[in-house]
Amino acid sequence: MALSVPGYSPSFKRPPETLRLRRKRGRSLGAASPPKERPEQTTRRAALAAGLPLRPFPAASRGGGAPAAARRNPFARLDNRPRAASEPSDWPPRSQQEARGPLLDSNQENDSLWEEKFSERAVSELLQTPHVSFSKSDIPSSESTELPVDWSIKTRLLFTSSQPFTWADHLKAQEEAQGVIQHFRATEVTLPQSIQDPRLCAELRCAFQQSLIYWIHPAFPWLPLFPRIGADRKMAGKTNPWSNDETLQHSLLSDWSVSFTSLYNLLKTKLCPYFYVCTYQFTILFRAAGLAGNDVMTALISPTTRGIREAMKTEGIEFSLPLIKENDHEKKEASGTSLGHGEGQAVSDEDEEESFSWLEEMGVQDKIKKPDVLSIKLRKEKHEVQMDHRPESVVLVKGTNTFTLLNFLINCKSLIASSGPQAGLPPTLLSPIAFRGATMQMLKARSVNVKTQAPSGYKDQFSLEITGPVMPHSLHSVTMLLRSSQSGSFSAGLYTHEPTAVFNTCPPTDKVLDKEAVLEELSNCGLHPKTLDHLSQTPVLGKSSLRHVEMSNYIYNWRS
Repeated sequence: MALSVPGYSPSFKRPPETLRLRRKRGRSLGAASPPKERPEQTTRRAALAAGLPLRPFPAASRGGGAPAAARRNPFARLDNRPRAASEPSDWPPRSQQEARGPLLDSNQENDSLWEEKFSERAVSELLQTPHVSFSKSDIPSSESTELPVDWSIKTRLLFTSSQPFTWADHLKAQEEAQGVIQHFRATEVTLPQSIQDPRLCAELRCAFQQSLIYWIHPAFPWLPLFPRIGADRKMAGKTNPWSNDETLQHSLLSDWSVSFTSLYNLLKTKLCPYFYVCTYQFTILFRAAGLAGNDVMTALISPTTRGIREAMKTEGIEFSLPLIKENDHEKKEASGTSLGHGEGQAVSDEDEEESFSWLEEMGVQDKIKKPDVLSIKLRKEKHEVQMDHRPESVVLVKGTNTFTLLNFLINCKSLIASSGPQAGLPPTLLSPIAFRGATMQMLKARSVNVKTQAPSGYKDQFSLEITGPVMPHSLHSVTMLLRSSQSGSFSAGLYTHEPTAVFNTCPPTDKVLDKEAVLEELSNCGLHPKTLDHLSQTPVLGKSSLRHVEMSNYIYNWRS
């Protein structure tokens, strides 16, 4: 029987055909037996006798009636054969579909859904459609030979490629030492566009070692010092002898202040491109003049609270909220140039007295409870409290105000947690170059080879995982190396420390900088010239950061 059916698939690679055969068999058996009258047919005969208009009977062909009276399902295709050009199409015109749609009853609708579900067309589309859905922000943003600058800190990088990463493992002692020396001397390494055998390329392995180095203060081998926001669980149970020792806390804070000042002086003299200050509440990014399109030093703080902003105003630090559209009065308040505290309080008191003076005129001032000053103040500043701990609360400090911010942070007692696993521990300083009191650390890298399923069987899939506080210069350096080692073809998943994603916000600039002059002034900051040129670009990612990067034929495709 199988051979008599056109389009029969002996290997059973097309399940819908098997289902259609069973349906056909059932219909043929039903046609052989005498038709049995259904209740619907009795009802229709009574309606015809009464002269009522009827719609087409949905199941005429099943009951043995004329095939022409039955409506054919426009979504069903009863054979597996490829349709020839001369064959008529099974799909009726759109106008006929729209006209027939309202005439379907419940039985016919169920039959249509059943046939559509198991049709060959639905199965083929199901097998071909990937089970991955992307949001609007996940759509590939652009194709370019360069990535956009990303100022967020990554906690993990996962690179995959069809070529092995074995060259990144088991560096020789000489290669490791050479990579460290290249980092200290800021040696510029230039690799060819494609490396035939990366395992035999000593320059590649040394440059990879050089790109994994970063500097941190303080440093305790048993205690993870990045990230600091939300790290109480990871630090719980760890030994922290300074938590109840005020003398030890004072010593740690004193050393931290010296290291922080050293980093700021390096940044001011353009010998350090940027650095991060990671506290248990917020993270600060200090950038040298010339980076991110700014002609002066800048500092971005995120996330902030109303208390921190008020304390900065009290210290005379002028700042702005680049993601908040403010009116003139709010801008004056954010920049610290509003009325003094006493004057502002006097004005607010006068407004409150005037607002309740009408109660005294009516003589009911004693019967109505007036809201206290604190509740009135909280109601007026509700919009400021609502943006706390959000990306919109990012604060931008520019120019000489960064020095005032330095003194404010050194003397700020709330900068250090007073309780919990992080009690008494100074903030973490992260820098791409050495500074006073810093400890050199290495990002952890390991390669893994796995087997993945492919249409033709199994194929080798190679991956390289890098963990640790991956700063922008390391991300750019590693991608430059992989461009040469993987012949311009790899993909990467980037895992961002979320509080730092907002650092990609484009700060307002007053003028366009001369890029050549910027590169000349920052030539001694310890970064590769291409990396320095990359970091001098104006940020375009906004509040987001790079999540996925794919390179094919030396062309980047990225999603944020």
